[in-house]
Amino acid sequence: MKDNKPTNEKLDQLQSHTTSNEGEKLTTNQGIRINNNQDSLKAGDRGPTLLEDFILREKITHFDHERIPERVVHARGSGAHGVFKLTKSLEEFTTANFLNEVGKETPVFVRFSTVAGSRGSTDLARDVRGFAVKFYTEEGNYDLVANNIPVFFIQDAIKFPDLVHAVKPEPDHEMPQAASAHNSFWDFISLMPESMHMIMWLMSDRAIPRSLRMMEGFGVHSFKFINQEGKSHFVKFHFKPKLGVHSVAWDEAQKISGYDPDFHRRDLWEAIDKGAFPEWDFGVQLIPEEDEDKFDFDLLDPTKLIPEEEVPVQIIGTLTLNKNPDNFFSETEQIAFHPGHLVPGIDFSNDPLLQGRLFSYTDTQLTRLGSPNFHEIPINRPVKTIHNNQRDGIMRQQISKDKVNYEPNSIGGGCPFQAMMKEGGFVSHQERVSGSKIRSRSKSFVEHYSQAKLFYNSQSAPEKMHLQNALIFELSKVTIPEIRQRLVSQLAFIDKNLASKVAVKLGVEVKELEMPNQSLPADADPAELQSEEREAHTRISEALSMANTVKDTVKSRKIGFIIGNGADASAVNDLKTKLESEGAVVEIIAPSVAPVKTNDGTALTPQHSLQSTASVCFDALYIAAGEDSTKELLLPDNKHLVLCFINDAYKHCKAIYFGEGTEPIYANSNVASKKHEDPAIINWDDAEGSDKFIKAIANHRVWELEVERNS
Repeated sequence: MKDNKPTNEKLDQLQSHTTSNEGEKLTTNQGIRINNNQDSLKAGDRGPTLLEDFILREKITHFDHERIPERVVHARGSGAHGVFKLTKSLEEFTTANFLNEVGKETPVFVRFSTVAGSRGSTDLARDVRGFAVKFYTEEGNYDLVANNIPVFFIQDAIKFPDLVHAVKPEPDHEMPQAASAHNSFWDFISLMPESMHMIMWLMSDRAIPRSLRMMEGFGVHSFKFINQEGKSHFVKFHFKPKLGVHSVAWDEAQKISGYDPDFHRRDLWEAIDKGAFPEWDFGVQLIPEEDEDKFDFDLLDPTKLIPEEEVPVQIIGTLTLNKNPDNFFSETEQIAFHPGHLVPGIDFSNDPLLQGRLFSYTDTQLTRLGSPNFHEIPINRPVKTIHNNQRDGIMRQQISKDKVNYEPNSIGGGCPFQAMMKEGGFVSHQERVSGSKIRSRSKSFVEHYSQAKLFYNSQSAPEKMHLQNALIFELSKVTIPEIRQRLVSQLAFIDKNLASKVAVKLGVEVKELEMPNQSLPADADPAELQSEEREAHTRISEALSMANTVKDTVKSRKIGFIIGNGADASAVNDLKTKLESEGAVVEIIAPSVAPVKTNDGTALTPQHSLQSTASVCFDALYIAAGEDSTKELLLPDNKHLVLCFINDAYKHCKAIYFGEGTEPIYANSNVASKKHEDPAIINWDDAEGSDKFIKAIANHRVWELEVERNS
């Protein structure tokens, strides 16, 4: 393990709140050293416990209050410290200091999360992933509360409680956990065509990422940049992983949830611990305010994205995660994000979903963290000292020694002073707003299918098949035929072939919906709120398909070496050395966790036994060369486990390398039945086997051969 000790202004600040028990004596919370932590105080060694036992009372009382309310959504999360480094100045567009000076490094904390499940749910649920970034800037904290999907289910925040209630476990029996495959969710969606674009993303492989390090991040909403002259640009934020955007198969995701429900959390932690720091390019799409109406959709509509073909993403910096938390609860659990935490030069748009979020986040922190002083929790503190007249409250920590707590004042010399704009004072962007007070939806929002079509049409053939199968899986769990009927009829507005294929598997027909949108005010004319049918200006966007992602590295990829006693030491060491030189991680899997001996007598310590893990926990497999190794792996206790590894890896389109002498294993596996050329199956007699293996791993999967591999 590498000794990674990055430092920055935020980490230095946290050090004053960080302790270690190494070499210390056990104490109470009041600092009294404890002599006996094994027994409570009693009246005689078999008598009743005494109420005066303050050590017992303190310990039990604290334990009883250790848990805090979990987040209503995004409860299951993983986080890390890091740094954002600016590589391109945006001084022309924004006064935000951390985006002006090339080379400036800003400390960050990033929290990834699933949305629907509870704190103890699996990492591999089919779900949106949160991608929240807290920038500890010199001007105060800036929170970019992003997701791994660039759009959302709803257009207006007033529907957010309905959406979450629908996707959460059903209220009568509290099932299912961390899953959308149930009646209430699809009932809601089938009546809300504005959700159909998001549904395409949710049913795609984007919702089951291979790693948190291999998924994109999006700000979702249009925000605003304001420059020194007060000129405004709309901005969309993007994080693009340098390892590429990759997923797992749905069957694989379900098996991972059984073998390792902490798969994503463990993957992130181990990568950082080993020094394989995750990196993302941070980019922006910029639109001059005067061009707001030049698109075939409304920039304020959070169910729409801006195709990169229409507005390219400008890469402006790099986000790197380089330190794991010292304490999960104190940092990852207690961190509080809020899209309303801005710095000068960044402002909100009138996106109605964003506007509602601006209320919700602070409100939830008050319940979850118990006090308006949650900003004083170390992980939430800005690197700047806070100066204001807000006082007191539960768990106040800052000691304000001033004689006044109001403004204006003369006793305190008028301090703290307001800051002028040139001194970094935040000023909201001046924009002209006119119109009647009205509870209504803009007509520019009443179009729901064109970008759902854009996303579906941009997918590769394997991606379309996965999306189709996801819909079939989810809707097969719906027990009310009318809901299934409505949903496939909604799909017909996106792609009639998709709707037909799903309908056949669900035993329903595709019917024309007279009023697809049932999210209607009581006095509204339903016809006026039905979506028009049209094509998006951009018909296909290459950026929307993972088939076009980065596929040039094996860095941090986990390769399982299945080894028995007598394995060829030279072949094993040569391949291991080559893989590790490329940045891959090699882990040994053996019949047991007892050391295995190679043919030269070298003892290798396995990280796993055949029974303690599975192929779904690895990116690729190497079946170690050596006839003696093969004989042991084919013993009755081992054979079915080894073949299960290989057959699952083959089914999930992974790279498999069979070493010399493994012919009997190959012959007993499903790989032997293949009748197609397969670049990810490397045999013992291939002189370029190791190079081809590395290339196949970098390619992630041979999804284009999924049908052939599963025939």
